Amino acid sequence: MADGSKRCRLLYPTQISGQAPRSNIVRWLDQLCTWLDQTSLSQTIQSTAWVVPTVQTIHILSIAVVVASALMVDLRLLGAVGADQSLKRVSARFLPLIWWPLLVLFVTGVTMIIGEPAHSLKNPMFQLKMGLLVAAMMITGIHQLMLGRDLAYADSETGPSRPALLIAILSMLAWGGIVVAGRSAASLGAWIAVVAFGRWIEFTLH
Repeated sequence: MADGSKRCRLLYPTQISGQAPRSNIVRWLDQLCTWLDQTSLSQTIQSTAWVVPTVQTIHILSIAVVVASALMVDLRLLGAVGADQSLKRVSARFLPLIWWPLLVLFVTGVTMIIGEPAHSLKNPMFQLKMGLLVAAMMITGIHQLMLGRDLAYADSETGPSRPALLIAILSMLAWGGIVVAGRSAASLGAWIAVVAFGRWIEFTLH
């Protein structure tokens, strides 16, 4: 069995000389990392060569679906894509492709965390990714809430409304940041998948 405690300490030293003692959160992450690494499920994932690559592939494809769908909604909010279609129609088409694949992302993400806890839980980029994901979900929820109150809230006589511009820009920044915050190879694969899926969606809109 792999020494999870040692691996976590090697990746994340307990305390650097001259620095203040670690916070309770850091100690809790150390303990959680060690516990996860020593579970039978984690050991099985680590010892089965095909699990992590397969799960990561599914994770990347799910990210592509979510990000490309969010991008289509954002571009419609900006009036750049699907301007001849109502916001309600575009949202009804793509919002389910944001929410449902998030369940797949959750399952695959948890699997990768359990399999490699030392490379995830205390990684600043992973923490940034999780923060951006929460923000992106909140922005998408705000869009749905505003759409429920006013089906044409994004449109005005002079172009996209200010709320629509704000939501679209913040959404693109959040979802784009999520992709960038991923691992380099995974990020590249996600960007390629997003572009391919986005082009297919754009084709189907016409």
